[in-house]
Amino acid sequence: MGEPNEGGVTLRALQRTIEAMYGAKDAARGDAATFLWLTEEFGELATALRSGSQEELALEMADVLAWLATLANIRGIDLEDAVNRKYGLGCPGCGKSPCTCDPAEKP
Repeated sequence: MGEPNEGGVTLRALQRTIEAMYGAKDAARGDAATFLWLTEEFGELATALRSGSQEELALEMADVLAWLATLANIRGIDLEDAVNRKYGLGCPGCGKSPCTCDPAEKP
């Protein structure tokens, strides 16, 4: 196993890493089955939020992110580009950073 990246990782680099490790398996599984795995990871994240340690919580968050990257890879979506388009200029609701939307509303 390689050494952890101490300098951090971009979303694009994460997608490339996931593609290199699992690309063929992911393509064979397809997006519907991958989405089911992603939802299972959300369930594990919910459990860790309720009763897990910080380490368990962190690892489950990493799993959710990895499975989201997998789904994006299968569908040909660059997550880094998508996040920049959606949030790069501020809140998608009010256009500001920090957000000034009504707290009761989803931006």
